[in-house]
Amino acid sequence: MVDTIRWTADGVVMIDQTRLPREECYVTCKTYEEVAEAIRSMVIRGAPAIGVAAAMGIALGVVRAEAGGLDRRFAEICETLARTRPTAVNLFWAIDRMKRVYAECRCLQLAQLRERLIAEAQQIRLEDIAINQAIGRNGAPLIPEGKTVLTHCNAGALATAGYGTALGVIRAAVSAGKKIDVFADETRPFLQGSRLTVWELQQDDIPTTLITDNMAGHFMKGGRIGCVVVGADRIAANGDVANKVGTYSLAVLAKENGIPFFVAAPISTLDLTLRSGDEIPIEQRAAAEVTHVFSVPVAPEGTAVQNPAFDVTPNRYVTAIITERGVARAPFETSLRRLVGTQAAP
Repeated sequence: MVDTIRWTADGVVMIDQTRLPREECYVTCKTYEEVAEAIRSMVIRGAPAIGVAAAMGIALGVVRAEAGGLDRRFAEICETLARTRPTAVNLFWAIDRMKRVYAECRCLQLAQLRERLIAEAQQIRLEDIAINQAIGRNGAPLIPEGKTVLTHCNAGALATAGYGTALGVIRAAVSAGKKIDVFADETRPFLQGSRLTVWELQQDDIPTTLITDNMAGHFMKGGRIGCVVVGADRIAANGDVANKVGTYSLAVLAKENGIPFFVAAPISTLDLTLRSGDEIPIEQRAAAEVTHVFSVPVAPEGTAVQNPAFDVTPNRYVTAIITERGVARAPFETSLRRLVGTQAAP
């Protein structure tokens, strides 16, 4: 399993996902500002992994902070990390969780407070791995035997603390003995599918074929694709799903061709404060991600660019949402709230 992120005495260590698959190397963030920049620049990416990174960044910031004015400094640390990426709700979920621990332990000695925040950040990481494994177990029975699974972007170990959400479902299906293979969309413009998903599945010897984003409809129409499985960055109360841009197109194609469309995500990705996907903030990223590939220009200079990082898939295209607490189906307003109120099985 890929070691995506971990806490060390030297700082927060994470695999540099901008350099995969050409080079497998790790960076050490020694300050919370460096953690924030790693999130912003997509050295680390994927909603659950961002949440873990934010928690560790907060712990790191308090470890490096002076005792004087700590409350103000803590607020600055949290605000800096919250400004990194707006769409993935796991970021804000993790920050809120660390805020609660800080408030509960503020009366302790500084050394004890630091230890408590470090322990909480490490616990979030461990919980995330266990949650992903549970998502995999719940989703594996939905994967059709002897068919190809199509996935978009990277919702694997690299997007989490380990194991993965969408790829966790695929891993669990393979572990259960199902004979399947995977088609991975390249996922323009940042190429998470070609650079990360294919690399990751190759590590597990899971048969994987890379396709360009605009080939998906061709293969769906041909009958090869048994289902689509994707991750999510935020899910509204009605089951609308924000995920990497291009997901909406796949969902429409899947419905047109009678193919199940599954979303795999932890409960922490649900945002029941939002009535629908219309309220989900969509991150806009730099034009250079579209006009350049690995710093090589592929469009004329001065080209106007739109670069939303995510799109929203309406719930009518979603067959089921797979979580660690079970599988939600329409009507999602009811099924998702039921899962949120359900404690995970031991």
